[in-house]
Amino acid sequence: MRDYVEIFFVILGSFLLIYIALPIAMLIVDQCFDIETLIAILRDEIVLNALKNTFLTAGITTLISLTLGVPLGYVLARREFRYKSLVQGIIDVPIVIPHSVVGIMLLTTFSNAILDSYLGIVMAMLFVSASFTINSARDGFLAVDRKLEDVARTLGAGRLKTFLTISLPLSLPSIASGAIMTFARAVSEVGSILVVAYYPKTAQILVLEYFENFGLRYSRPISVVLIVLSLTSFAVLRWLLRYAKARRSV
Repeated sequence: MRDYVEIFFVILGSFLLIYIALPIAMLIVDQCFDIETLIAILRDEIVLNALKNTFLTAGITTLISLTLGVPLGYVLARREFRYKSLVQGIIDVPIVIPHSVVGIMLLTTFSNAILDSYLGIVMAMLFVSASFTINSARDGFLAVDRKLEDVARTLGAGRLKTFLTISLPLSLPSIASGAIMTFARAVSEVGSILVVAYYPKTAQILVLEYFENFGLRYSRPISVVLIVLSLTSFAVLRWLLRYAKARRSV
C-alpha cells in the first residue's frame, strides 16, 4: 500500500520548496533577456570591488569564528558550570535581534573605531553569524563518545593532544557545516553593515544603492551575480564536506 501520509507531506513541503526556488529562478531567467546590462555590470569596477569586499570579509569572518567559536563550543559540550544557560542564551541572542539594531549596538560600543571600515564590516558579520559555528561545534563535540577521550587520556595523551587527535577530528563534519553556514550568513548580511560601514562598499549594500538610484534593471544583475557566486560557493563547500566524509568512511 502506498504511504499516503508521506505523499501528503511531500505535497505540503513542495509548496515551500517552490516558494523558495521560484523567485531565484525568475530572477535569473529575467536577467537572461537582458544580457547586455549583465555584461556591463560585470565590467564595472565598482561592482567587482564590492563583490571582492563581500567575499573577502565573509572569509575573514569565518576564520575568526572558527578560531574563537570552536574552543567555546568544546567547553559548552564538555563542562557544566554555573550560568551555562545564560552563556548559551547570549550566543543565541544575535539570531533574534533585528540586524539594524545590531549595527546601532556596535556603533554605540565601538564608535568611530569601526565606522566605514573593513573592521566594521567583519565585526557586523561576526556578530550575526558566529552562533552557527559555536552551536555546530558544540553539537559535534557532544556527538563524540567521551569514552574515546577517556581511553586516550589513560594511554598517556594530554588534554590538548586528546582534543587534537580524538575530539576535533571526530567533530569536524559538524564544525565544517557550521563554518559553511557562518560564511553564508556573513555573505547575506545587510542591515548591520548598512548602519556600521556603508563604505567600503559590499555587494549587498551596492544592490540597495543601485535599486534606489537606478531601479530594478541595474540592481537585478548584481543580485544575479551575488546569488550565483553564493550558491556556487555553498555548493562547492558542501561537496568538499561530503567528499571528506566519504574519504573518512573508506
